Amino acid sequence: MSSDLASDAADAAGASGSPDGSPDGARTATAPAPAAPGRNGLDRYFKITERGSTIAREVRGGVATFFTMAYIVVLNPLIIGLAPDADGATLGVPTVAAVTALVAGVMTILMGVVGRYPFAIATGLGLNAFVATTLAPQMTWADAMGLVVLEGLIITVLVLTGFRTAVFNAIPGQLKTAISVGIGLFIALIGLVDAGFVRRVPDAAGTTVPVQLGVGGNLQSWPVLVFAVGVLLMAVLVARRVRGALLLGIVVTSLLAVIVETVAGVGPTVADDGTVNPNGWSLVVPALPDSVASAPDFGLLGQFSLLGSIERIGAVAALLFVFTLVLADFFDTMGTVVGVGAEGRLLDDKGRLPGIGRVLFVDSLAAIAGGAGSTSSNTTYIESAAGVGEGARTGLASVVTGVLFLLATLFTPLVSVVPSEAAGAALVVVGFLMITQIRTIDFDDHGIAIPAFLTMIVMPFTYSITNGIGAGLVAYVAIRTAQGRARDIHPLLWIVSALFLAYFAISPIQDLLGVA
Repeated sequence: MSSDLASDAADAAGASGSPDGSPDGARTATAPAPAAPGRNGLDRYFKITERGSTIAREVRGGVATFFTMAYIVVLNPLIIGLAPDADGATLGVPTVAAVTALVAGVMTILMGVVGRYPFAIATGLGLNAFVATTLAPQMTWADAMGLVVLEGLIITVLVLTGFRTAVFNAIPGQLKTAISVGIGLFIALIGLVDAGFVRRVPDAAGTTVPVQLGVGGNLQSWPVLVFAVGVLLMAVLVARRVRGALLLGIVVTSLLAVIVETVAGVGPTVADDGTVNPNGWSLVVPALPDSVASAPDFGLLGQFSLLGSIERIGAVAALLFVFTLVLADFFDTMGTVVGVGAEGRLLDDKGRLPGIGRVLFVDSLAAIAGGAGSTSSNTTYIESAAGVGEGARTGLASVVTGVLFLLATLFTPLVSVVPSEAAGAALVVVGFLMITQIRTIDFDDHGIAIPAFLTMIVMPFTYSITNGIGAGLVAYVAIRTAQGRARDIHPLLWIVSALFLAYFAISPIQDLLGVA
């Protein structure tokens, strides 16, 4: 791993990019361009020309990524900021919003400068819900964030020792492709659900069908119409290879949403008084804000207790919680790097990302920063694929995204204008771009095809990248062994599969150990 941090000489050999900056162009690999004496320092440092990109594409991609994940500045405070801890204390929405944007901005810039790839970082969804619903109710918020810091420290050690990189390289190439496809399906489902196009069937409906189209099987709301228009608009722009298709689509769809809200007065799905309107906007009401800027409060920085949880719940319970956080964060990031890297043609012929050690190192530091900032563990975001879809291939795009997050600490009202219906439309289109990789999987070899299939379907169906990777790896080890081809299994995969079995059985293990 130290060699990855010290040098990125392999980047030029394994990197490639889009010849035209279009989403379709992103699917075509190009050979790295030879060094040109006239290139400036920025170009040479980020290897912009070598990866077939331009500064304009990087900026455009960075902006697109920001707009597809800016919702976290609004959503994370609703998950973390309102949840009470064991003592009944809450962190507060405004303060969590400020530190969410701050940590995302700093760590995404660090990813761009050190990792030099177009990966953006922010509070991990799922991980924040676990912290809010499982950890905090059993301890103080400071104790819970201390566990997140511990998780980050452990992952950092795994990176520095080379273990995390070794596991990444041990996964068969076709399973890595399946991870990419699964993430494509996953983010498409996220877009559909966030927009209200796909919804959970109410328990009172008396049916075993888990999901449905819109409300009661019908598309009957203005927000869903805006989403549908956004998907069609972006699909047309992508099909016509329009430069900046996704970013342009997000902007136009957001403006349409503002107009619709101004005229129709739709309102939110859940009003301040708790009234539920199933035809409302899912998260952000796209109205022009009353104010452009607001002063951020960073008072939550440093408010964590590293070992306080052990005194509160005991060492065994704390260890199990840290194990859950480590495994989820470990493989969520790995899946994201594979998926986004493959979409940008950044992987080498063995499915490896040159210089991945740097990327994983920054990601591990982000977990520590998330706990230290009381935002929950920060991780690499699958929405980075939106920027890659716009032609981004280097860390310069991440620097742009990070700067926008830092500005968001001051301009949170403006960030709130972009509704999830607009961002969700972009995710659906990006999902399509990612699943096209499925054609490279050998479905005649059931030993790899079935694990690949499980990887692809478990991700969206369980709403978890980690669950999909775990199901695929466990199935791969089991089937290859049953085929008499255990020698094909990398030794590390035996260890990882055993850890995943423990991960899937964490509740019985807790019961066996008498942990609440």
